[in-house]
Amino acid sequence: MSRARQPPLVTGISPNEGIAWTKVTIRGENLGTGPTDLLGLTICGHNCLLTAEWMSASKIVCRVGQAKNDKGDIIVTTKSGGKGTSTVSFKLLKPEKIGILDQSAVWVDEMNYYDMRTDRNKGIPPLSLRPANPLGIEIDKGRFPQKDLESLFPGMSADFTSENFSAAWYLIENHSTTSFDQLKTAVVNLKKQANKKNEGSLAYVKGGLSTFFEAQDALSAIHQKLEADGTEKVEGSMTQKLENVLNRASNTADTLFQEVLGRKDKADSTRNALNVLQRFKFLFNLPLNIERNIQKGDYDVVINDYEKAKSLFGKTEVQVFKKYYAEVETRIEALRELLLDKLLETPSTLHDQKRYIRYLSDLHAPGDPAWQCIGAQHQWILQLMHNCKESYVKEQKGNTLLHSPMLDLDSDVRPSPIGHLSQTASLKRGSSFQSGRDDAWRYKAPQQVVFVEKLTKLVVSQLPNFWKLWISYVNGSLFSETAEKSGQMERSKKNARQRQNDFKKMIQEVMHSLVKLIRGALLPFSLREGELRQYGGWEMKSELSGQWLTHVIQTVRLSSESLTALEIPNDMLQIIQDLILDLRVRCIIVTLQHTAEDIKRLAEKEDWVVDNEGLTSLPSQFEQCIIHSLQSLKTVLDCKPGEASVFQQQKTQEDVCQLSIGIMQGFIDCLEQLSTKPDGDIDTSHLSVDVSSPDLFGSIHEESSLSSEQRLLIALSNCRYLERHTFLNIAEHFEKHGFQGVDKITQVSMESLKELDQRLFEMYIEFKADPIVGSLEPGIYAGYFDWKDCLVPTGVRNYLKEALVNIIAVHAEVFTISKDLVPRVMSRVVEAVSEELSRLMQCVSSFSKNGALQAKLEICALRDTVAIYLTPESKSSFKQALEALPQLSSGTDRKLLEELLNKFKSSMHLQLTCFQASSSAMMKT
Repeated sequence: MSRARQPPLVTGISPNEGIAWTKVTIRGENLGTGPTDLLGLTICGHNCLLTAEWMSASKIVCRVGQAKNDKGDIIVTTKSGGKGTSTVSFKLLKPEKIGILDQSAVWVDEMNYYDMRTDRNKGIPPLSLRPANPLGIEIDKGRFPQKDLESLFPGMSADFTSENFSAAWYLIENHSTTSFDQLKTAVVNLKKQANKKNEGSLAYVKGGLSTFFEAQDALSAIHQKLEADGTEKVEGSMTQKLENVLNRASNTADTLFQEVLGRKDKADSTRNALNVLQRFKFLFNLPLNIERNIQKGDYDVVINDYEKAKSLFGKTEVQVFKKYYAEVETRIEALRELLLDKLLETPSTLHDQKRYIRYLSDLHAPGDPAWQCIGAQHQWILQLMHNCKESYVKEQKGNTLLHSPMLDLDSDVRPSPIGHLSQTASLKRGSSFQSGRDDAWRYKAPQQVVFVEKLTKLVVSQLPNFWKLWISYVNGSLFSETAEKSGQMERSKKNARQRQNDFKKMIQEVMHSLVKLIRGALLPFSLREGELRQYGGWEMKSELSGQWLTHVIQTVRLSSESLTALEIPNDMLQIIQDLILDLRVRCIIVTLQHTAEDIKRLAEKEDWVVDNEGLTSLPSQFEQCIIHSLQSLKTVLDCKPGEASVFQQQKTQEDVCQLSIGIMQGFIDCLEQLSTKPDGDIDTSHLSVDVSSPDLFGSIHEESSLSSEQRLLIALSNCRYLERHTFLNIAEHFEKHGFQGVDKITQVSMESLKELDQRLFEMYIEFKADPIVGSLEPGIYAGYFDWKDCLVPTGVRNYLKEALVNIIAVHAEVFTISKDLVPRVMSRVVEAVSEELSRLMQCVSSFSKNGALQAKLEICALRDTVAIYLTPESKSSFKQALEALPQLSSGTDRKLLEELLNKFKSSMHLQLTCFQASSSAMMKT
């Protein structure tokens, strides 16, 4: 059975030769369908499957193993194709040995060296191997092929460290051209190296030769003595001699060391006397040493000396000691007062405060210095806050050149607001709250904004140390080991537990002062009269803009986050959240108020440039103004962790809803103002129309002024676009930003817009339809025309043609401004004309035959001409007009009527093109 795939075929390998572990790339055909399909890979008979990496059906990458054969085929075996064949082969080269003095680009690792002499392996580094040149003569590599040498010495090696070392191979390879004399020199070198290995042991024996001889002589003498006298006699005499020697040695030692021992006793007594003197000297010099160490600031040394003196002389009865110890106590009392003054001094770092508290604790100062420091720090923070407010209020009143709070932030490039909680880590380390900002920006910012930034920076920079001081006071880490041993730490912890409520009131007082100072600067109406006198004092010429309030909100938010990071309880920080909520509400209100003012000023930006849809830029400007305002409120409307929704209060929802309606109504009033201004009040010197507009009648040419009818048409076109697009888009943006009552805002705005649209439409119809309607009756009876006595009709009279021309003029004017308004306007004009014509026909008392034919001709001509603009009302008017006429009884009259109608349509075909259905269809598209 044949296989599904062809067997693998290796057609190339790169490189085609190399040493073991060389990375090769194998190319060929049918090398497998994937890594799992590859079953075997051998190169020169060595299995290389472990290092094989299947790349594709025509490429495999692997490393050559340590094969036995120096040259062989590359055989690939796959599951799908079986065992393959090879058209190329690989030659395995033997690596060249690197001697200890040979240069190499790679690190020579340590290897196991097999010592043939001891028949065991030795793990030695390369430098401890035998010399690379054992003969000691110059090596001259021959040019004999390696392959020939391998065939000449099968199974042998030229490596002198190898078990199968061949001297002949080594000489042929390294000294094929060496002279016989040099070879004899090499033999001498080899003998010298062999002799050096034996000299080491001989030198050791030579160095201790005299010792060996003395030991040998002593042993020989003892042996001879024992043989001559006998063992017992020798032992007795040796014992007696040994006792004599010991007695003489003891007497001699006593004589030698008696003087030394006497001197030792004298030295001990002198040393004891000096120790006593030194002990008293410490007390006598202690007052002076205390003064010196205090001046140098070495309080630790003073405390240690005091503790030492207290333990030695605190209960002494010696009058001299009492006198000097009392002087020491006087100095220590002065030190206590000095340290307490330094502790209560502000400003001071947390490190210094802890140090002074520890010193006072070790000196057993009366009272509770730690609590005194906490109280002083609290008062100092409050004083700093009020001083900050007073300085900025004074500067505001004295500097009349400050910029207005209504500064436009879009015109200047301000540094980015304070970094987010990446700053919190630095706050924990007591570093600055805010990143550096350009000083020039502060001169552009309102004074209240700069004050809030300075105030929050002050609180957030001082409060962490204040809070950490309290935490250290609670857990007792302010005190040293001495205080722990004396039980002072436990007393301090007990005091801290009793004063938790007092400290909580301190924190709350700081938070209340912070919030009220900010309210006094930004929300003075939220403070009572008494609080306003204490925390206010700002000159509020005009309120801050929404953009500045947004910046302030971000500053206060970051301050709240920084204080929360200190693990201050949330109930103490709730007052800041209430402030943020009030600022957010005020920012929304102010922003919407300013937006309403900006909308009112949009009338000044109307350029009356009409695009091909009959719109000016005013609706787009209105929508962009609203969107920009809402985008500026995005950060204000978004709720940060712990914040409540800005629309949670019903009053806020109602106020925002009314302001939003006011914005929409303001723009509607703006449209009405623009469309109803007298002609002289509108500056249209810059009037232009989109030249790409594909109007049939061309575009409005630049003129010195627009007519009131044209302004009405443009306003109607804008109203139509507002109703169908702009107001709906704005409603979506309101909902997107979480506004409440969007349906009410949209409904009220739509109703107001429709009312304006209807008023403007009626005004335009009045402008255009009344002249046409008013010209009908004079035109009908021109030349003393009488329906009772008239000639046979010859065609439509001129009054009707003039009326049609006037209607065509209205059509052209409307079509030029906005194609979408044509049906609406034309239908109303046709209704007015048909109604007037019906009234005139009904007022005629009687018609002659010719009069009836003439009247019917003109009525039918007008009706057929404006057929595409007929409404039920105009159709009814035409029907009533025809019913007022006598019926045509003869076929001749009806034929004449038809001929005259066709003649009229033919003669005025060009003028009546705008009333054709094709024109209407094109207009609607």
